[in-house]
Amino acid sequence: MAEKEGAKVGAEDLEEREQEGEAEEVEVEVKFRLFDGSDIGPISCNTAATTVAALKERVVADWPKDKSIIPKTANDVKLISGGKILENDKNLAQCRAPFGDLPSSAITMAVVVQPSSAKLKPDWIGLC
Repeated sequence: MAEKEGAKVGAEDLEEREQEGEAEEVEVEVKFRLFDGSDIGPISCNTAATTVAALKERVVADWPKDKSIIPKTANDVKLISGGKILENDKNLAQCRAPFGDLPSSAITMAVVVQPSSAKLKPDWIGLC
């Protein structure tokens, strides 16, 4: 019981330091779960130095070429961790809340591909 309380206090201290701009540099392993259940990674990342945008670029670069859906740019990719869509301008330390109390095992993020063309409105709306 004391260990759980100690872990909570440690996580709260880390959150306070991150909010004050003193992000702790921690190495974590991140893997990305694709739509078909396969994974990319794991890759090692520094939580203070690695942004969500950089992770998206890595996903696009490492995307398996044999998949039916292939993102063309990082803007086509959404990363989800702990049920939250991660914002491009945040680093992993700032996004750490959904997985802050996890041990040093790999963090798995879901990858959703939404091609830019799918975001456009259909042409048939104006035809009526």
